[in-house]
Amino acid sequence: MKCTHILPSMLAAVAIATSGSFAQDKSALPVEGMFPSLAGATGWLNSKPLTVEALRGKVVLVDFWTYTCINWQRTQPYVRAWAEKYKEQGLVVIGVHTPEFEFERNVDNILPALKRFRVEYPVAVDSDYGVWKAFRNNYWPAVYIIDAAGSIRFHHFGEGEYERTEAVIQQLLREAGKSGIGNDTVRVDAQGSEVAADWGNLRSPENYLGSERTEGFASPSRASGGKTRSYSAPRMLALNQWALRGEWTVNPGAVVLDKASGAIVYRFHARDLHLVMGPAKRGTSVRFRVLLDGRPPGPAHGVDIDEQGYGTVTEQRLYQLVRQGQPVEARRFEIEFLEPGVAAYAFTFG
Repeated sequence: MKCTHILPSMLAAVAIATSGSFAQDKSALPVEGMFPSLAGATGWLNSKPLTVEALRGKVVLVDFWTYTCINWQRTQPYVRAWAEKYKEQGLVVIGVHTPEFEFERNVDNILPALKRFRVEYPVAVDSDYGVWKAFRNNYWPAVYIIDAAGSIRFHHFGEGEYERTEAVIQQLLREAGKSGIGNDTVRVDAQGSEVAADWGNLRSPENYLGSERTEGFASPSRASGGKTRSYSAPRMLALNQWALRGEWTVNPGAVVLDKASGAIVYRFHARDLHLVMGPAKRGTSVRFRVLLDGRPPGPAHGVDIDEQGYGTVTEQRLYQLVRQGQPVEARRFEIEFLEPGVAAYAFTFG
């Protein structure tokens, strides 16, 4: 299971694989199974608990997400717009929040994400993967659309195919006897991390920093799991290599800074750079500064830092640190933490 990172060149194959005969005949949506149970949810937000039985007669869009997933964040403007546009015609959108990282199990961490991404529709808290397993799902984001009779008629993994997904919503609402649906599609005004990736300039894949799944680690000293160790960063890094500098503990799922002025260095090629990170101890904060090629980022700064590169880690989430203008080039990214106590989990790009 993973936060999906699907390139445009893969979309045609994915579309055929994930939507059956609809690829050949847009009027013939296959039946892919019955609406699985929602009983595995550990709680509900924005709604009382919903059941499959109570939803019969409605067209239901189930959106699996986890709040740090950049791929989900870029789909959210569309899901949000569909929920608003079609709610009066009988569409029910249900977000299923299934955590990737341990801290995403905490409802107190999920609640700020609802506000940040304007999630106003019902959300099933799926911290024990009960709903995920019932759907046999393996991806974030994943959309399943269920007709009024309770049959799954369409699903899509990852980003893209927005017009096609909306056409399915419209068709199933018509099948349910709704009128005045129309064929027009939503237009969204994505901001910040919700802006679609610059696929043509994306040369850096998602990379985890913990010892279990990381790639491209280039510090001369090997990562020592679970122990504080001093690391240094090479003067030169190849594309998609990264290194630590300073006193760090490398854990299976994250790297944790043990002494002030430690840094993470990464050579990347993408318009956007994001880092999933947070205070190692809840309720604390950690100041940091970002440099690009040794200089303040200026207009290339992301929404979570200023032009001089300064920012503060205050909660466990995805931080947008770089948004390059054109031309997009390979850059040496460095984030120096001015205080200890930060945990860094994964880099994502766009």
